[in-house]
Amino acid sequence: MGYWNTKAETMPRDRLEAWQWQRLRRAAEHARRHSPFWAGRIPEGLESPEDFTARVPLLHKRDLLGAQAQSPPYGTWPSIDPAEGIRHHQTSGTSGNPPIRSIDTARDWVWSTDTFCTALYANGVRSGQRGMVCFGYGLFAGFWGMHYALERMGCTVFPSAGLDSTSRIDLLLEHRIEVLGLTPSYALRLIEVAREMGVDLAREANVRVILAGAEPRSDLTTTTIERAFGARVFNAAGTTEYGGVFMFECPHRRNACHIIEPSCYDEVLSPDTGLPVPYGEEGVRVTSGLSREGVQLFRHWTEDVVVKLPHSVCGCGRTWDFYDGGILRRVDDMCKVRGVSVTPVMIEDVVRSLPGINEFQASIRTIRGLDTVHLRIDAGDPGGESGRTLRGHLVERFKREIGIRPEVELAVPGSLPRTEWKATRLHDERAHRPAHP
Repeated sequence: MGYWNTKAETMPRDRLEAWQWQRLRRAAEHARRHSPFWAGRIPEGLESPEDFTARVPLLHKRDLLGAQAQSPPYGTWPSIDPAEGIRHHQTSGTSGNPPIRSIDTARDWVWSTDTFCTALYANGVRSGQRGMVCFGYGLFAGFWGMHYALERMGCTVFPSAGLDSTSRIDLLLEHRIEVLGLTPSYALRLIEVAREMGVDLAREANVRVILAGAEPRSDLTTTTIERAFGARVFNAAGTTEYGGVFMFECPHRRNACHIIEPSCYDEVLSPDTGLPVPYGEEGVRVTSGLSREGVQLFRHWTEDVVVKLPHSVCGCGRTWDFYDGGILRRVDDMCKVRGVSVTPVMIEDVVRSLPGINEFQASIRTIRGLDTVHLRIDAGDPGGESGRTLRGHLVERFKREIGIRPEVELAVPGSLPRTEWKATRLHDERAHRPAHP
């Protein structure tokens, strides 16, 4: 364990909070002066963090989409002339909305890369190691920062965008890759392919650190990945809108995801009242960026459900508070099915607890007049006795753990989509979706 920036990571809380306010005030003033969008939302004369949260309205995704629609592609959002940007990234737009487009200046990209360095160094990555980042190197911000952070740290990076899963496993073995960056879904896919190749990753590969981010995962998924690779899996998270990593898991305490507080000012608010919640209670993460100059965020309602705990509970020496368990779920991911709250992570927890399931998809459908969770599973033997037995065990486990009986369909082996990016495993297909509680 170690600190990438000892001074910043161990700064006394009173100095850290004063530093945050100084940077927040400066960032807000920059946005107010240079962004038409923010000029209408940030008042003059902000005097304190409390004044800031009282007078600056919450920012929702629809607000950014509206700003971009006024003058595509970036709209009135940027705080710079877009010609000053050196990188363009954007969200997937898979929710049916247009993508959120972002732009970074050279200074922004230095900062963004540094946030990844902070996470990687904390997780034990050091100069001279070999790393591979498994993603498409496309318009997603994704793991771009990790690639550049490994280079900055003095590691050897193996680009793998054009390789299929078999070739990536060959590369892992041949070059004794020690650091791996990917989504949890794609880690499970590599495990599946390695098994088909007859490769025991824990015995034959040399992976020591896995940074698995970009989507929530269950504890069982983490355990599955760690056992298969024989490596420690760490969590980290960032967003395209924010521009960098805002939290990373501490090796000192499992699931303690420290907030990189010199770069962001985070609030945790009740989804019902919009008021701050105390340490230890669930709320929605609302974030303001302190370091980015190209496109800026202030009081962004992220939809991420978190539980914040004080830094002293971790004991690693950092003075940064942390989110216990990272991003627990998203407000907009939760569905009500016959009065029962269901999330993708809850379903994954049940499915991964049973051996023999390679992949799955879940949907919520109205079947015979009842809202029902429908599961399609790739269990390898859909027509055999083992497949039917597994289906029965899954129905029983699901009913016991979640409280409703699912419909389970055995899919043709290999027919369910695999992805190296974010997997979407829960689809609400009801004609009239209930409102969130």
